[in-house]
Amino acid sequence: MHTFLISTVAFIVLIGLMVLIHEFGHFLVAKLCGVRVERFSIGFPPRLFGFKIGETDYCISATPLGGYVKMTGENMPGENMQMEGADQDLIEAQKEDPGALTSHPRWQRILIAVAGPVANFVLALVLMFIYFGWINEVPVVQVKSPTVDWVVPGTAAAQAGMQPGDVIERFASIKNPSWSQVYEQIKINANEQVPVVVDRDNKTADLSLHVPASAKRDDFDLSDAGILRRTQPGPIGVADVLSGSPAAGAGLRPGDAIESVDGVHLHSVESLVAFLQAGDGKPVSVVIERNGKALPPVTIKPRQIQGGWKLGFGGALPATHQAPLPLAEAMTHSTRFLSNNTFFTIEVVKRMFEHKVSVSQLSGPVGIAHMAGEAAEARGWYPKFWLAAIISLQLGILNLLPFPILDGGMILFLLIESVLRHDINLNVKERIYQAAFVVLVVFFAFIIFNDVSKLGIFGGKP
Repeated sequence: MHTFLISTVAFIVLIGLMVLIHEFGHFLVAKLCGVRVERFSIGFPPRLFGFKIGETDYCISATPLGGYVKMTGENMPGENMQMEGADQDLIEAQKEDPGALTSHPRWQRILIAVAGPVANFVLALVLMFIYFGWINEVPVVQVKSPTVDWVVPGTAAAQAGMQPGDVIERFASIKNPSWSQVYEQIKINANEQVPVVVDRDNKTADLSLHVPASAKRDDFDLSDAGILRRTQPGPIGVADVLSGSPAAGAGLRPGDAIESVDGVHLHSVESLVAFLQAGDGKPVSVVIERNGKALPPVTIKPRQIQGGWKLGFGGALPATHQAPLPLAEAMTHSTRFLSNNTFFTIEVVKRMFEHKVSVSQLSGPVGIAHMAGEAAEARGWYPKFWLAAIISLQLGILNLLPFPILDGGMILFLLIESVLRHDINLNVKERIYQAAFVVLVVFFAFIIFNDVSKLGIFGGKP
């Protein structure tokens, strides 16, 4: 119940902010162009409450999955969740109304349509600029290069020839990638061969990684390809020890560190867990570091704990501190974040149309609520700023798709009419909008069902 409430509240706040900024973009440009705005709604009908200032009704509506700005002159079925047919006489009359959208030049209507997505791009940029310029949490000690900590035997990474200590210099088309970029490239190259260049002991090695088909799954992790990341240079810190566990029996104490396991120097709990799973529960020789000194090796037999072979201790989280960047550098990081994730989102959409990425990988309201809840409870500010910026950015991009009812669809119609130098036949446009509305509703229902299925309600993973 606690998790559900956190996720629900986080979702409503997050989506409310995204919609508010998006619709404010439309609202502001519409007002500047002299278009009458009849309603500014957060949420879809029915209307719950609100207030009226001048000619505009500002309100909160019952369905918290979006929002809209209702301008005089918007009459197509499906716009703002209204399904009434278009009224030809009303449309003609509104063309004489200086406050109606349809009485304004097409270039102004295009500006109004594009203003919403642009507002989302600006919000994403501002959020990351605030984070990098005023917060920027970084580990006190960290490994900045994408260094491989360990490679799981028999996996795709092992078959490609990756080795612990390799530094990835190129992955697919990305030079000097971050780990997040490596993950993104793996996700969009499922079941494909990807070129990889690594630095190994100051020598370049050209490898070829066959990305597992399972990369299409939402729960796919780099470790599923056999790659364990090195994020910290030191040994694995011990925060607490489970009473009666193998670690407790071996004398492990809070404050100790795991210097090596079977002679292998690992640097994270994730790498250690993967190492133990690969060993299938066989005893391991562990060197414990205490007060800066290595103790004699002890043999520990892992035990099945919570579904996996483990020693029974909690790893210490790396210490972090805030290191705000100079504003110019913060803007550079923010624009790079915006451009990298814009190109990545466009690439995902492109691959969906090429049937190389499954639609089932998309997240809808339930999935977003789950991520919002996790971000709200996660330590630090980065997960919160990152998720808000990503969703705002993707909302802007998806709204520019040339699909009727979306902003991009309106822009497409206006461009076509500009070339034809006359309006598209009302009956044709009305049928297109009606069909598009039905497609969107069906697609939306599929996404929600897909989200719920991932929760395991319909026989998913326990």
